[in-house]
Amino acid sequence: MTEKPVLRHPEKARKPDNPSPRKPAWIRVKAPTSEEAAEVRRLMRQKNLHTVCEEAACPNIGECWKHRHATFMILGDTCTRACAFCNVKTGRPGAVDVAEPENLADSVTAMGLRHVVITSVDRDDLADGGAFQFVACIERIRATSPHCTIEVLTPDFRDKGDAVEKVTAARPDVFNHNLETVPRLYPGIRPGARYFESLRLLQRVKQADSSIFTKSGIMVGLGEERGEVLQVMDDMRSAGVDFITIGQYLQPTLKHVAVSRFVTPDEFEDYRAVARSKGFLMVAATPLTRSSHHADRDFEELRAERLRRQG
Repeated sequence: MTEKPVLRHPEKARKPDNPSPRKPAWIRVKAPTSEEAAEVRRLMRQKNLHTVCEEAACPNIGECWKHRHATFMILGDTCTRACAFCNVKTGRPGAVDVAEPENLADSVTAMGLRHVVITSVDRDDLADGGAFQFVACIERIRATSPHCTIEVLTPDFRDKGDAVEKVTAARPDVFNHNLETVPRLYPGIRPGARYFESLRLLQRVKQADSSIFTKSGIMVGLGEERGEVLQVMDDMRSAGVDFITIGQYLQPTLKHVAVSRFVTPDEFEDYRAVARSKGFLMVAATPLTRSSHHADRDFEELRAERLRRQG
């Protein structure tokens, strides 16, 4: 008897298909077929680690893994929320892996990373939303790879007390939390979150430690208007956000929200120029931009620029 396939999103199986427009010529990606990518995959399996590259079906996985760079996703591979854009599976998460910080630190060393990005699923089932695991991972990497800079991309830790302050006190070099879209679209795109609570999170990081760079990103092509995107930029700057990423939303499956339209490269260049004029220290705005895509390169370029100015 043939077993039924296990669905990543059983709650979406009952939803109708949402076909997107045909991808334009400027959306071109390569599959992760290099030997370097195979090595990264083997290491992740060996260390029982997850990456957002795989779980979220990132279009840049081939490029990043070829250069032996991956975004680690801690606290398991199952999210307690079900955002309309996200490919990470939803359900009841398992127990937290106590060996994860050690395995993650070992992988950072094995891959020779100079900059590591750590994200996680939402863990609303945990008392502090999983903040303790972010802290443990940061501390272990600091101990084993002291020259590696650390970027965290956290959930909103909604209603979890001082979770944000706990992670901030561990002093990551970059604290990232994505707003994802404009506030008008939150009910349909990010129903488990609140726009101004996410904005306040970024502000709290700056208030707790102004030396930490803060970062946030949004997707476009979901039905937002240009004026709304510019308002999000202003909101970010008012909260002290240093880095911004803007990328095209790509539909992971037909059960996810459809692409409203494909934003042109010229429009992305316009967003990049406007964001620069508003004072962001780092701006990444292209169709294939993602939160951690080229995060190592961008951070290194920023540090080099600051050294040149100081010199």
